[in-house]
Amino acid sequence: MEYLYHLAVLFTIYAGLAISLDLIVGYTGLLSVTHAAFYGFGAYSTAILMTRYGFNFFVSVGVGVLVSMVLALLIGYVLSRFKDDYYALVSFGFNIIVFSIFLNWQDLTRGPLGIPGIGKPELFGFAFSSTLEFLGLAVVLMSLVYSVARFIVNSSFGRVLKAIREDEKAISVFGYDTKTYKLVIFVISAGMAAIAGSLFASYITFIDPSTFTLNESIFILAMIILGGLSNIRGAVLGALFLILLPEALRFVGFPTDIAAQMRQVVYGALLIGLMLYRPQGMMGEFKL
Repeated sequence: MEYLYHLAVLFTIYAGLAISLDLIVGYTGLLSVTHAAFYGFGAYSTAILMTRYGFNFFVSVGVGVLVSMVLALLIGYVLSRFKDDYYALVSFGFNIIVFSIFLNWQDLTRGPLGIPGIGKPELFGFAFSSTLEFLGLAVVLMSLVYSVARFIVNSSFGRVLKAIREDEKAISVFGYDTKTYKLVIFVISAGMAAIAGSLFASYITFIDPSTFTLNESIFILAMIILGGLSNIRGAVLGALFLILLPEALRFVGFPTDIAAQMRQVVYGALLIGLMLYRPQGMMGEFKL
């Protein structure tokens, strides 16, 4: 049962990441591959504040969100000067820069050694120490992320984002400052990713730069593409699929000497098949 709770915690964290990225990629049409950077900002902020300065988890989450949003404002301002493929390439570059900072700023991040001993959340003397208790907290925080995302996409602000995705030039003719809209949603999404990063750091109790690489950004992007762009429930479904499928393949019964390789082959084949026969994803409303 503990194993299932563990998977549920991971799914909840990645569901929050997928929802936040879908606001940028699915609803606004911006192909960003820098989401792992903001995930990392949240994780490292929480880890540093809790282990070095004795901050409460919930305070450190707030600081992590603020740090991520400020940095997203700076990064997003640069990204707003680019479009289409160039936007993706520049966001690619930012993820590499942030990873290099995590890896080489050893006085702050301890570099490849990582930060161990990150504490569990505590609230009014109650510690979320067991996996089930932590799952409850993760569900509450990610439900908050889901609710905020739903509010955004159903608001007039969300309708403008969809219009930018469909035809940015046309919507700008009506007086909308599209750069501002894109920057605002980029900053909001970064704050949501930071919450997921804080949860991850406290749950695993150890972080290092290897978790926040470009591959992680691509993994989160794959979730929303598989689940379906421009659909929040699709983002959640994509996270569920990519978290549970590799674990399910462990029980297929491949010969032990080739089990790991065969799981990867089957995993890849299933993803390719899904994209061939359902290119818009499982619940998608938009294709890149």
